[in-house]
Amino acid sequence: MSRDPDEIRASSILPARRSDVVLHTADDLRLVGELALPVDRDPVATLVTLHPLPTHGGFMDSHVFKKGAYRLPALADLAVLRFNLRGVTSPRGTSEGTFGQGESERYDVAAAIEYAEFHEAPELPNRWLVGWSFGTDLTLMYGLDPSVEGAVLLSPPLRYSTPEHLAAWAHSGKPLVALVPELDDYLRPEEARERFAVVPNAEVVGVDGAKHLWVGEPYVRRVHEEIVRRVNPAALPLPTTWPAAEQHHEASPATRLG
Repeated sequence: MSRDPDEIRASSILPARRSDVVLHTADDLRLVGELALPVDRDPVATLVTLHPLPTHGGFMDSHVFKKGAYRLPALADLAVLRFNLRGVTSPRGTSEGTFGQGESERYDVAAAIEYAEFHEAPELPNRWLVGWSFGTDLTLMYGLDPSVEGAVLLSPPLRYSTPEHLAAWAHSGKPLVALVPELDDYLRPEEARERFAVVPNAEVVGVDGAKHLWVGEPYVRRVHEEIVRRVNPAALPLPTTWPAAEQHHEASPATRLG
């Protein structure tokens, strides 16, 4: 097979050590997920991902997160932990429990943070939460843990979270980055800047042309670049090609975008 570089496409799967994981919650549920690691080195940073609203199709394979797990261990030496929140099904399986309207999901967030904090061989360092839509509310409400370095919010609707949660992040001083699509269905950049103004440590990045679901490779790459800019800037710019012999391709990408 060719060692010549080939474009990284929507279906590209780059090399990584991938393993199925099970998270255990404090209310005795088992949540299914996957951990992706760099092939031949320890990760320099860790992304703990929280997916969009389950009742609107969100799951661990929502495309920005799945493509992150497919690419970022190779491109940026990152560990990527993704999992199904309670009651959610994906090809990996079904997590126990039922949708908790953003309440009982507090235990899911805690289980994911705990898993990353205490993982060994390798350790998972420099842990960041990355929430998308509903996952951003979970991040703001339940993600302010001493073991978490900061958070990246994709398309935050600020629907379940409250001003009190923003105030807690402000008090913490931890970095908070909100990537807000220009054409978002719920919260657009100008209003986002107003609402996040109470958090001095928050940065709102408006993304021209993007929509809530980040459909299209240019927007997926922009999201990945902005994440890497915060957690491992030495890896920038991210390559857009990879040896063809080391790429695999997903036969039929999931259509649920979440």
